[in-house]
Amino acid sequence: MTGTSEDESVDDNERILSYLRERAADGERYFRAKQVADAIGLTAKQVGARLPRLAERSEDVDIEKWGRARSTTWRVTPE
Repeated sequence: MTGTSEDESVDDNERILSYLRERAADGERYFRAKQVADAIGLTAKQVGARLPRLAERSEDVDIEKWGRARSTTWRVTPE
């Protein structure tokens, strides 16, 4: 068995983090899963499911669940 789905998951995580790093470096701070998903070609559900885990693991950006109205807003700041 190859690790294809695991490899894809790692790649997707890196794509999400890369997007957040770039935008946070440009001064953007608040994100919704749909916004990230549209920008990198994933679904909002895929991004939303990964953000809590990425918030715990990321060392170069601080990802914080910020607010919830119709959907969760995430606050991202460079560390």
